[in-house]
Amino acid sequence: MAALLINHVDDSTSDDDIRTFLLKYGFPSLDRVQRVPSEGGRPAVLVTFNSATEPELQALLPRIHQVFWKKHTVTALVMRAPIE
Repeated sequence: MAALLINHVDDSTSDDDIRTFLLKYGFPSLDRVQRVPSEGGRPAVLVTFNSATEPELQALLPRIHQVFWKKHTVTALVMRAPIE
């Protein structure tokens, strides 16, 4: 299990939009989208993948890091999935 933190994703962006964006760039199907609160202008989402490992996401990361999407240049970072 691994996760991807994607910055500059407006709160108005739906989970389906995020899913479609990631699938377009070859990511596996996501399992959870969690909104990360922001006081500044950098809203983010934490996307969890149960079927992916950190090295797998790291290999896919350059496909979306610094891509212009929905009027913003998104940045992404592979994270360890939160333990629940």
